[in-house]
Amino acid sequence: MLMSPGPDDLATALAACANGDRKALKSIFDREAGRLIAIAERIVRRRDLAEEVVQESFIRIWTHAHQYKADRGSARGWIYAIVRNRALNLLRDSRRELTVEEVDALRERERAHEIIAAWYQLDQSSRLYQCLGALDETKRRGILMAYVGGYSHGEIAGRLHVPLGTAKSWIRRGLAALRECMA
Repeated sequence: MLMSPGPDDLATALAACANGDRKALKSIFDREAGRLIAIAERIVRRRDLAEEVVQESFIRIWTHAHQYKADRGSARGWIYAIVRNRALNLLRDSRRELTVEEVDALRERERAHEIIAAWYQLDQSSRLYQCLGALDETKRRGILMAYVGGYSHGEIAGRLHVPLGTAKSWIRRGLAALRECMA
């Protein structure tokens, strides 16, 4: 059974790291990495990011071990503070950066607004505007997505979160109602 290292063990290991002892860093890693990853994961909510935080933290522990002062707190507290601060920094930084999925979602929302805006840009006294306005929103949206946005039936179904057959039916019925209204 592996015993949890005492405060003196970690302080001694940090002092050895400050003197360039790589084995000391490995011993800290072997004893603390699992708990540190768990702490980082609670903050960043993703295992892969938590592992990245801990890896970066150990680089900082190695390069800054000489800054640890036992009279200011425990070695474990110092190590855990580095991990916690790295995790919080990652969260803060990632709020400024968008993932590919978020960029795609923003573009999609922008495109949806453009499609609906095309309907609002029609002359409000025109027959087409009035007929489109008479359709229920899902049929109007489907028609605008197909004829203004150029989306296929499959893309429309995916974006509206409905089965393909439902999207086709809405568009077909919407076009029939539109033709009837325009006649």
